[in-house]
Amino acid sequence: MRTLDDLDVKGRRVLVRADLNVPLDGETITDDGRIRASVPTIKALTGRGAKVVVCAHLGRPKGQVNPKYSLKPVSARLGELLGQDVACAADVVGDSAVAVVESLQDGQVALLENLRYEPGEESKDDAERSAFAQKLAGLAELYVGDGFGAVHRKHASVYDVPKLLPHAAGGLVVAEVEVLRTLTEKPERPYVVVLGGAKVSDKLGVIANLLTKVDRLLIGGGMTYTFLKAQGHEVGRSMLQEDQVDQVRGFIQDAAERGVELVLPVDVLAATHFDPGAEHEVVEATAIPADREGLDIGPRTRELFAAKLADARTVFWNGPMGVFEFDAFAGGTRAVAEALIGSGGYTVVGGGDSGAAIRKFGLPEDSFSHISTGGGASLEYLEGKSLPGLAALEE
Repeated sequence: MRTLDDLDVKGRRVLVRADLNVPLDGETITDDGRIRASVPTIKALTGRGAKVVVCAHLGRPKGQVNPKYSLKPVSARLGELLGQDVACAADVVGDSAVAVVESLQDGQVALLENLRYEPGEESKDDAERSAFAQKLAGLAELYVGDGFGAVHRKHASVYDVPKLLPHAAGGLVVAEVEVLRTLTEKPERPYVVVLGGAKVSDKLGVIANLLTKVDRLLIGGGMTYTFLKAQGHEVGRSMLQEDQVDQVRGFIQDAAERGVELVLPVDVLAATHFDPGAEHEVVEATAIPADREGLDIGPRTRELFAAKLADARTVFWNGPMGVFEFDAFAGGTRAVAEALIGSGGYTVVGGGDSGAAIRKFGLPEDSFSHISTGGGASLEYLEGKSLPGLAALEE
């Protein structure tokens, strides 16, 4: 892939596809991690005299203009981080966008409105997507792909626009790809993967692929209960994907045959209901009461997982161990994060909720080798899939 060093950007309009899909509470950004991650590439461009036009999506407005998903709060925060005003166009490729872009001086930055306001951005119809891409590309002279969290999508701004303009990968994408190549091609061993989050179905492909590469696989979060059910245990009212039990049973057998150590929770915090203040108790993972639901791994599991991470030379962690948004059920996720720091190995956090948890706990981000912004893109890369956005940048 070409990088920023391969582009002559001075005095030219550069369209930067960033990942600014941050969580909002009304107009308040509750986690600005993705915005901060986009800043180095933007600064590198403005520092070389480029006129930077940032485009990104937020949420799922489904091709409709919806103030709930406006990027205006993002433009304000981006401006604070860059130390300059960032004008936010009122549309994506309309009159406002054209006017804002034309008014840019060298070293200035503007932000287009939410890409997903335009039906053509996510369209599965090649002609509709291409027509929108032509308008978007018409706003700039060069393209930089820096939204790693979107490179697994065949969307106009990710896949079609780089075919229309001289292009390069931004610093964030370059860094993400380098980290993921380390995880897939040359990990130091022991190589340990920790997977959590709600659904096994979201991680079927990555589990299958990782079983051919890792030494140890630790399972937590809502996924736990489908694994326990596959072993024949009662899981009460815990999250369960009944239709995935047979698949998981196959994973358990495959791990055993390959010599991969599969580590499941030995105790959980079982609550009466899903609520921050729900009554709960520590129970054996193999004996969850029928009227309770597991919302976090228990204290013995936290110690077990920490011990299994202590000698790791490479760790990839994706997905919380429990409902970390509720303080009472955040202990397991914090314990895993602290165990990664304590391992002293090459530690990669798979972004999304895991990254948000680290920021919520106030843990120093530089204590980890890399905190990805990728989420689903990282998982698909580890699954062995070709990512459309990366393929377009490599052309």
